[in-house]
Amino acid sequence: MGLNDSSPGAMRNGRGLSDQWAESVVVRPRTTERHITVHKRLVLGFALSILTLIIVTAVAVVLSVQFEACGTRDRDETTGEPSSRGPGGSAKLNGGRGERMGEKGDEEVVQPWRNSRLPGSVRPRHYDLRLAVYMDNFTFSGEVSIELECINATRFIVLHADRLEVCWRSVINLDRIFLPGGGVMRIHRHFPFPANQMYVVALHREMKPMRVYRLNVSFDAAIEDELLGFFRSSYTMQRERRYLAVTQFSPIHARKAFPCFDEPVYKATFSLTLRHDPQYTSLSNMPVESSSLSDEDGWLTNHFARTPRMSTYYLAWAVCNFTYRETQTDSGVTIRLYARPDAILSGAGDYALHITKRLLGFYQDYFKVQYSLPKLDLLAVPKHPYAAMENWGLSVFVEQKILLDADVSSSSYQMELTMVVVHEICHQWFGDLVTPVWWEDVWLKEGFAHFFEYVGTDFLFPKWNMEKQRFLTDVLHEVMLLDGLSSSHPISQEVEQATDIDRVFDWIAYKKGAALIRMLANVMGQPLFQKGLNSLILYTTCVFDSALKAMRSEGRDIDIGEMMDRWTLQMGYPVVTISKNQSEQLPTYYITVSQEHFLYGEEVRKNNSLQWQVPLTVAVGNTSAVCSESLIWINNKTETHRIGQMDDSTWLVGNINQTGYFRVNYDLQNWKLLIQQLHTNPQVKLVCIQYHLRLAGYLPQGVPLQLIGYLPEETSFLPWHAASRALYQLDKLLDRTDEYRLFSDYVLKQVASRYHQMGWPTNGPGTEGNVLQASYQTEELQRELIMLACSFGNKQCHRQAVAYISDWISSNKNRIPPNIRDIVYCTGVSLMDEDVWEFIWMKFHSSNAVSEKKILLEALTCSDNTFLLNRLLNLSLTSDLVPEQDVIDVIIHVGRNPQGRNLAWRYFREKWDILNARYGEALFMNSKLISGVTEFLNTERELNELKEFILSSGVGAGPALPRALEIVEGNVRWHRLHRRQFYQWLQCLLACRHR
Repeated sequence: MGLNDSSPGAMRNGRGLSDQWAESVVVRPRTTERHITVHKRLVLGFALSILTLIIVTAVAVVLSVQFEACGTRDRDETTGEPSSRGPGGSAKLNGGRGERMGEKGDEEVVQPWRNSRLPGSVRPRHYDLRLAVYMDNFTFSGEVSIELECINATRFIVLHADRLEVCWRSVINLDRIFLPGGGVMRIHRHFPFPANQMYVVALHREMKPMRVYRLNVSFDAAIEDELLGFFRSSYTMQRERRYLAVTQFSPIHARKAFPCFDEPVYKATFSLTLRHDPQYTSLSNMPVESSSLSDEDGWLTNHFARTPRMSTYYLAWAVCNFTYRETQTDSGVTIRLYARPDAILSGAGDYALHITKRLLGFYQDYFKVQYSLPKLDLLAVPKHPYAAMENWGLSVFVEQKILLDADVSSSSYQMELTMVVVHEICHQWFGDLVTPVWWEDVWLKEGFAHFFEYVGTDFLFPKWNMEKQRFLTDVLHEVMLLDGLSSSHPISQEVEQATDIDRVFDWIAYKKGAALIRMLANVMGQPLFQKGLNSLILYTTCVFDSALKAMRSEGRDIDIGEMMDRWTLQMGYPVVTISKNQSEQLPTYYITVSQEHFLYGEEVRKNNSLQWQVPLTVAVGNTSAVCSESLIWINNKTETHRIGQMDDSTWLVGNINQTGYFRVNYDLQNWKLLIQQLHTNPQVKLVCIQYHLRLAGYLPQGVPLQLIGYLPEETSFLPWHAASRALYQLDKLLDRTDEYRLFSDYVLKQVASRYHQMGWPTNGPGTEGNVLQASYQTEELQRELIMLACSFGNKQCHRQAVAYISDWISSNKNRIPPNIRDIVYCTGVSLMDEDVWEFIWMKFHSSNAVSEKKILLEALTCSDNTFLLNRLLNLSLTSDLVPEQDVIDVIIHVGRNPQGRNLAWRYFREKWDILNARYGEALFMNSKLISGVTEFLNTERELNELKEFILSSGVGAGPALPRALEIVEGNVRWHRLHRRQFYQWLQCLLACRHR
């Protein structure tokens, strides 16, 4: 994938042509006066004729030049190709050979622009990009000079351009620049091909392999009020609206900002120059190399240093009037955080700046590769389509994911922010330095970064224990829920059309990618895993090749590539069932292990041909001892393995610490033995997370309820966190049923004793919002219990929340502990009157703390008043009172409210055209909206409404709508098949506590 760098040094086209023209003029000798005998009138008439001819000729030349350079406008609107009129449709090609109407020229035989991928005949080596940015009318103009290497002989240069007004200048053969003609190559025609977002230049003669050319282009475009390409954003400071402009090029939006080869394999170096009003600051991937102020208009021109070779979508720039704070690593890398001046002044960026400095050192030590650039800027913008974007040397974050207000931010908010920063800094190696060749392997870079969210956070805060605990609940089982659907897809997807590229950026790529990398790391062991990563970064080998070499260097002959192909090229994952051989009532040494494709819904389990190579860890034990774990490789549908002596009282646990990406099921006798061990054995506690086995019909409905029945005795955070996620999944199925009270009573029964024991947090001196000084596990357990108690109707919890809100309103001083503010706000709004809603609405607008604004806005969606919910929905979409990036979250949170579910679902359908037009191209946001607003639907009526909606408007939503349909079908099916049995179990458990 490597391309050699090249030095720019080529003569500009205009100067070269001027010199050639001047040297070719022949000067004739002057005549003497005695030879002039012409009559004065004849001379005057002749002179007027000549003058007229000169003027007409000059006008014609000017018009033809403009038409040739920027014209060729007469094109077929459906194809973007030229018509037969004008120079673009000339009947002559290079002296009369070729394209007449009805004849087939070379360009009609070979049309590489009709392919979805660039032809590869030429590849860029260096871009010299010069832009002028006009913030007063939100436009920009630019020139780009692209140095190209010809790989295969061709007359076509095909590259990407989208929504640009392109004006072609020249193509120069740099190998012939000092020869007559200056190396200029004649352009036969040029035209856009909108179907593939391409622009085509057809030359009169072929470019030759191994030669270097320069393409010169100028262009104009708008700085759009959208979230992709080069777009604008705004914020209010001192009651004044201020604007900034920033790029978001990943995955295929650099083509909206300049003509380029917008595929990741086409790495090149970039020299960027930005010209703009001096009241603004400009940033890019590299430091400013030189600056100058124009004497004519006073504008500032910044020349940025040349970048390393990188993919086009990692180029970035911004024009803003932000301020910054900075720090520096021990190795001399300057780190700056840019944000709104008031945010910088308040210190909201200091935390992210501090951990970024530590993270650069951590990744350099872990990967054994130094950070490649002299600086790293972190830019906090008010509006962005994603949490962040890892542009090399200029990472862009939405404000909510990087600004931390220490006095009001909860530990959960701080944890989320930390993980986003960890993710983006990891990309400075995996993604920026090492880049997938094509989008089908985007899971590699995103999976690595998502996995390292937990590894890197453990480095920063070891007591959080993220990789061994929160990874299980927040990543592994979240993505297993999606990947267990028949509408899932392999993690490595074939991508052909540009419209398909956004679809690979989903939770399957991020979370399943992270889970598979974690499984690989555990199979290899930490030292070998790090050795394989070092080889991958240094030599840009295939990831599995580097892993295989690392394994073989230690004498371990496991074909990692063959193993991982099963996991990456097949959709889904297996459920592994372990049972003891029960042939005799004697001690046995063998277990039977079988695997099958896990799918929700018994009627969809049709394809049993899929198999995986499963690294299964197993431990056995009884009341007196636990044997050490052993690793078994499962390659077939069913296998028998010898593991040790067992009898009727011996239990088994598979997939220790859940390092493997699969579910484990047991025979019912083993489940009973495991339930007995829940009170004493930490390893066994984690099986309570396997509640999805019930949803899929692998377990009777009562087993998961028995598994969480031990919770009143549990003192650790992780089992409670896992159980709460299971309970909320059940809650969304049951919260509108007539028997819902049975379920809420059962949950409160499990929660009550531990909730009262833990109590509520207090605001002691120096503890507000500072998780660094608190016991994270204790604080998070306390928060989890309060959330469960208030959500399911604990009266004491409700009284405490109302008391906090009342005190805040009466004193105008917020004494609510930051770690539970979101719970208190939501509970208070749901229980209290309209005046409280108006109070929270007012505080939302007056607060400058981004974390506080976020939870205040979400609290407004908790109201039981449908009038207020409808008002909030309308204000979100039709006014500036709610930030544009928060509109989706407002609709989703209204849908999570049982009183607002029908309202949000109807609003979503009515406003679909508006929402899809606004967010459709940012498919990840659109998918988030669709899944968020439909996942709580569970009635036959809602299922029919969803089907009707898909039939009428299912375009532009990618796989989100089919996935949503399958989830809702599963919800409806569960009600039909299992709801009655579930409530029967609940009645039994409530009546017979120890049964």
